[in-house]
Amino acid sequence: MDDVGQKDRPESGGISIRAARIQDVAKLADVSTATVSRALATPERVSPEARARVLEAIAKTGYVPNPAARTLRSQKTYMVLVVLPDLSNTFFSKILRGIEETLFEAGYGMIISDLDGSPEKEAHFAAFTAAGRVDGAILLNGHLFGQSREGEGQPARIKIPLVAVCEAIPGADIPQIEIDNRAAAYGMTQHLASLGHRSIAYVSGPASNILERERFQGFKDGLETAGLPFDPALVLPGDYTIEAGVRAGQDLVARPTRPTAVFCTSDEMAIGLMRTLFSAGLRVPEDISVAGFDDIEFAAVAEPPLTTIHQPRRELGQAAASALIELLQGRSSPKRIRLETELVIRDSVAPL
Repeated sequence: MDDVGQKDRPESGGISIRAARIQDVAKLADVSTATVSRALATPERVSPEARARVLEAIAKTGYVPNPAARTLRSQKTYMVLVVLPDLSNTFFSKILRGIEETLFEAGYGMIISDLDGSPEKEAHFAAFTAAGRVDGAILLNGHLFGQSREGEGQPARIKIPLVAVCEAIPGADIPQIEIDNRAAAYGMTQHLASLGHRSIAYVSGPASNILERERFQGFKDGLETAGLPFDPALVLPGDYTIEAGVRAGQDLVARPTRPTAVFCTSDEMAIGLMRTLFSAGLRVPEDISVAGFDDIEFAAVAEPPLTTIHQPRRELGQAAASALIELLQGRSSPKRIRLETELVIRDSVAPL
């Protein structure tokens, strides 16, 4: 790793001291300068012991590697773009943590793009990516740049490695890391039915979202297995937000006959729905059982604590970053990786 730009630093009074150089780090760590470069750029190629000595030597010498020289020499940016549909959604927090810590261990940083439903933002980041401003991208938005969720449209000419996580992209020949949403929703519906609930409402996600399509099918599968009829009147529209849960709760409160259980396809909707029920004087789970999906941080501390489907969000992020690193280093990665979910039983659901 060259020391381009590593100039001497003047102290007060005009006296200069020489900035630490890569040779100083190598001497203190008792390794070659090439090993120092590898420890910073491609740490997986260096033994843990050698990398630990290099990092300790860097801390002692105050050496600052020059990222511009590194980029010019390797023709790489060592940056990854992470594409989110909505940064304000707390669901993504642990996924981002898993991505960041895995990229960091491999010597990469990340840039977060928050699309927020804006075609202009998507076009900007598509051009940003196509221009080679990043080495790879991890997509959590459910489609390729320039392509709709249904696969329509022409994606931008992006030649860098791509990985999708959480939302599968039908027809995309890239690694995709996900859970089995249909099986998870089936399991929750079966759990509610096993407790004696025969009238189960369903609060959906956006109709165009592949997660919603899979979870809705799992819900219907669960009803069928339990011998329960599907009632379209018990399907309430939502979009995974707290506000959607509030609207669903208002709908249920206004009904003369209410279901005995509600399956919300996100925890945020479940929390918003419970708050609305409480405001109307209804009790959870005594009057209505409420279940969610995701197991976000607030699910365990909601009142009452929320029964939900646990998604291994940190592990999803780690798996996505690991798959991308494999591609960036010229190796292949499985096209489909599915991680296990878990039914978490808490106090918001009770037998009929």
